Amino acid sequence: MTPYEMLRQHIHKTIQLSDEQFDYFFSFFQPVSFKKGQQLIHVGDEVDCEYFVLSGCLKTFFVNDEQKMHILQFAMRTWWASDYKALYNNERATVNVDCVADAETLCLHSEEREKACKEIREIETFLRWRSNKGYISLQKRILSLLNNDARSRYEELMHQYPELYNLVPKHLIAAYLGVSRETLSRLYHSK
Repeated sequence: MTPYEMLRQHIHKTIQLSDEQFDYFFSFFQPVSFKKGQQLIHVGDEVDCEYFVLSGCLKTFFVNDEQKMHILQFAMRTWWASDYKALYNNERATVNVDCVADAETLCLHSEEREKACKEIREIETFLRWRSNKGYISLQKRILSLLNNDARSRYEELMHQYPELYNLVPKHLIAAYLGVSRETLSRLYHSK
């Protein structure tokens, strides 16, 4: 499937655009390739772009004062990634985004996103819907971290995203779940 087809299919799950509207919106995207380990956004960067993942995997994370990594999100095929606080508030990045596996993305810059929203009402609807879904997912994840033990969080993650276990190194899954690599190994082997 081409990048054009992937994005169109993704958007059309939420809104319907005419061929002309979609072609116009698609013209705002720039294809960008990243290699495993490459950083897209670093803490302190100016952020004016969000990425739609065509293939591969990105991760959004921060490192605390004790140098412990906390993973906020993995972004796989048809997911979006950026530092949204920095992007929408015109601030410096407070999180990092890097490439877990070689990735192909489409980059949408803020200026083009805003132009599309002003000119095509349905695009604004789509982006609002996507933001709402992201907020709901984040709320669900926070509640899971607050209420569930490590085993329940692991089982929930593997049930929701089974491909993650083969795509992402185990120490990163452990960082996402908030457990040690050893704890993750025990959870995996005691299924």
